[in-house]
Amino acid sequence: MSLESFTERVKKVVGTDSGLGKSVKFDLKDDGVVHVDATQVPNVVSHEDKDADCTVKISEANANKMLDGDLNLMAAYMTGKVKVNGDMELAMKVVQLIGRRAKEGNV
Repeated sequence: MSLESFTERVKKVVGTDSGLGKSVKFDLKDDGVVHVDATQVPNVVSHEDKDADCTVKISEANANKMLDGDLNLMAAYMTGKVKVNGDMELAMKVVQLIGRRAKEGNV
């Protein structure tokens, strides 16, 4: 999958108001970044490499597995497949949001 398709999937997950109230950046290493600014409504999803309250460093393949529900973010963090910098509580909220949206079929 491409950066664009991952970005579109993230947009579906966050919707117009994710309720996160903070910013999250997915650093997909050499594949680029996806920045979610949930401090405003509607939420803004971009490829801007801006500071965020929480940065999730993950490969694009694992990021898509996470959205598919095939990768538990916390387990991946514990095994070093994912690195989280910043607000860990926000990272947990993102995981819960992804899980909830996946169950609804919105990923």
